[in-house]
Amino acid sequence: MTHQLVVGSSPHIHTPDTTRGIMADVLIALAPAAVFGIIWYGWRSAVLIAVCVAACVLFEVISCRVLNHDVTVGDLSAAVTGLLLALNLPSGLPVWMAVIGCFVAIVVVKQMFGGLGHNFVNPAIAARIVLFISFPLQMTTFHRPFSGVSVTQATPLAADAGEFTLKQLLLGDYAGCIGETSVVLLGIGALYLMIRGVIKPVIPVSFIGTVALLTWLTGGQPLVAVCSGGLMLGACFMATDYVTSPVTNWGKLIFGIGCGIVTVVIRSGAAAEGVSFSILFMNLLVPHIDNWTRRKPFGWEAQKHE
Repeated sequence: MTHQLVVGSSPHIHTPDTTRGIMADVLIALAPAAVFGIIWYGWRSAVLIAVCVAACVLFEVISCRVLNHDVTVGDLSAAVTGLLLALNLPSGLPVWMAVIGCFVAIVVVKQMFGGLGHNFVNPAIAARIVLFISFPLQMTTFHRPFSGVSVTQATPLAADAGEFTLKQLLLGDYAGCIGETSVVLLGIGALYLMIRGVIKPVIPVSFIGTVALLTWLTGGQPLVAVCSGGLMLGACFMATDYVTSPVTNWGKLIFGIGCGIVTVVIRSGAAAEGVSFSILFMNLLVPHIDNWTRRKPFGWEAQKHE
């Protein structure tokens, strides 16, 4: 009897993990911060979260059909993008602006480049930056917790460090975006993802550690730098995106440190959006980082030129 051995292309390691399962874990991890945002900043937060998730799912279905792609809404990636975008928005942002952000994230950044796995930057980050550049006043007008009062101010980065207690910084008891302020709940969500094996701690630790160290070296307040400006949300849930982050551990370390350096540089210029721009910038360098840190195949030798 003759047996035919068929060898397919790599990878050859099979895993029970699926895109849908991974995205479901991310939704679970973000749930505490989302609920906190709704309680803290009021019903507007619930509306924005619902609208962003629904709009991203709808744009995913429509764009897949128009562009003749497989409809991938069942993998929950569009829902994750919608939730991440919503958590990065002020609760008082007009709904129509949020929908524009959803369109940018799903149609422009994701589907027009081939769909999930082909986008070269994080869709939610790109959408947030587009909204920030297009509507700077609305994107920097926040509601104080429980009050419903709108205030044009940044996070504690724009105020004197002494104005906020440790409890306020950790719990997120200040005006800010819906899901970026509660460091404790975001940390719990990130820990859940690490335990589940969805993300590795390399990028979050190197990103946050670099920001804290450089802030301290430049005479700033490391605790304020870490607990505000969306650093925890960005480092744990957006910089770790599979598609737009490096593959190797060395690459992840370089990526995280790079994000931290760019964040501090931008923040030193009195701009609180350092986290978003740093992740976007480093996303563009990921192909080069992967090339620099890619492992050489066993038995590989550089070609000698005579």
